[in-house]
Amino acid sequence: MNLAGVSHGRRAGFVRFAVVCCIASLLSACGGKASNDTFSLSTSPVVEGRNSTNKQILVPEPTALKALDSEQVVIRLSKSEIQYLAASQWSDRLPKMVQAKLVQAFENTGKVGGVGKPGEGLAIDYQIISEIRSFEIATEGADTAVVEIFAKILNDRNGSVRSQQSFRATVPVRGSGNAAFVAALDAAFADVSAEIVSWTLKSI
Repeated sequence: MNLAGVSHGRRAGFVRFAVVCCIASLLSACGGKASNDTFSLSTSPVVEGRNSTNKQILVPEPTALKALDSEQVVIRLSKSEIQYLAASQWSDRLPKMVQAKLVQAFENTGKVGGVGKPGEGLAIDYQIISEIRSFEIATEGADTAVVEIFAKILNDRNGSVRSQQSFRATVPVRGSGNAAFVAALDAAFADVSAEIVSWTLKSI
């Protein structure tokens, strides 16, 4: 619009109107439906056995390669090629989600003196240091969820490693669509997290 022949007052009014329209447009876009399906890990594994301890455990955020250190769901096409699941994402970075669910798994057992994340002020006895090595859908052959986490128990008092082990689970994908892929990953992680918690309780 040409504002050359418009009075100062009317010109200011047009500018204010344009700004309001831009803001309304931005708010409308922000309030629109998200383009990606967003998923979380819902695992709450049952840990069998009578092992219990009054020790307090720290669970730092796991490490992971950049391909896994994101909100993207990984699809492995071959040993050297990966893609990300279209129109889907995790609700947070994968390592942060795994950390939160491991803390929850330890809490749900009722068999530890305390468990928490760095910065929560616990008097720590042991740390569970972990690395996410696989958290993906393998597509060679039948579609299969693969979750592998390497964990070690670190004595926080003297820095020695009490024990270390790799935990791996595979679950076939049943059904189709993004939800089926994520459900299989969720089930595989439930198996792995239950094994990590049970192993920790037996080791400390």
